[in-house]
Amino acid sequence: MRSIWKGAISFGLVTIPVKLYSATEQKDVTFHQVHREDGGRIKYKRVCSVDGEEVPYSDIAKGYELATGEMVVLTDEDFADLPLTTSRRIDVLQFTPADQIDPIYFAKSYYLEPDGQGAKPYVLLRDALERSGQVAVVKVALRQRESLAALRVRDGVFVLETMLWPDEIREADFGFLEEDVDVRPQELKMAESLIETMVADFDPAEYKDAYREALQEVIEAKVAGKEVVAPEAPAEAGPAVDLMAALRASVEAAKRERQGATAAKSPGRAAKTKAAASGAAARKAASDGADEEEKAPKKRKTRRSA
Repeated sequence: MRSIWKGAISFGLVTIPVKLYSATEQKDVTFHQVHREDGGRIKYKRVCSVDGEEVPYSDIAKGYELATGEMVVLTDEDFADLPLTTSRRIDVLQFTPADQIDPIYFAKSYYLEPDGQGAKPYVLLRDALERSGQVAVVKVALRQRESLAALRVRDGVFVLETMLWPDEIREADFGFLEEDVDVRPQELKMAESLIETMVADFDPAEYKDAYREALQEVIEAKVAGKEVVAPEAPAEAGPAVDLMAALRASVEAAKRERQGATAAKSPGRAAKTKAAASGAAARKAASDGADEEEKAPKKRKTRRSA
């Protein structure tokens, strides 16, 4: 990883120099726009809408469009006087319980590494924050944008979670919230039973991006000159007519899936169980055969006359 920002955590009178790294990365398959006929890359020119001339990048500025359609042009000099360009501090504003911050506010995650002689105060704040069970609410300026952020500890390292401002969160204003939807106690109990059946510890390693893997297989097949065979799409279930019946069937399916997963994790145990069951079935079949032989009427021998 490469550091993308340097600054300092400002904690009271304590200053902790840190370097900032992106904590996540997208694994999407990237494409270029190309000419379908020969695969040539598509290039774009920056053309002015007023005079139709191509504009070099050095002559491009930022513009803010007014409601009247007029454009306010801002130059580099206009941005140079703003305080964010020289701000290199992560200011701790307060400490708060983590469960008081709705995850909808989180935007992007960054790792913080102590820089220079900052290791000791870094570890001191880290350990104190972990023991308190709190997260730090901070303010930081990254890429000419001031953000709220949460500072927490993960695997011994500070993680800076940039946050959206309150006016950037859309209100969930949907019509059904005003409706009086009747939910029967039996339906609620069955839904809770389904949830209990599907409860498990979260292990992100158990999940994968099936679409990305399939797309990569298509690309590899193209490279190898092989025919691409599209997998069959799973049949989509329609809307449930009988909610209780659908919930009950879901509970049974979840139980079967859980049992199958348990058996898959313990193949030796499953094999022993299967072998024991097969042996028991064989012994029962042999026993039943013996009983049938004893119950069968014995044939009388007939004497043949000379």
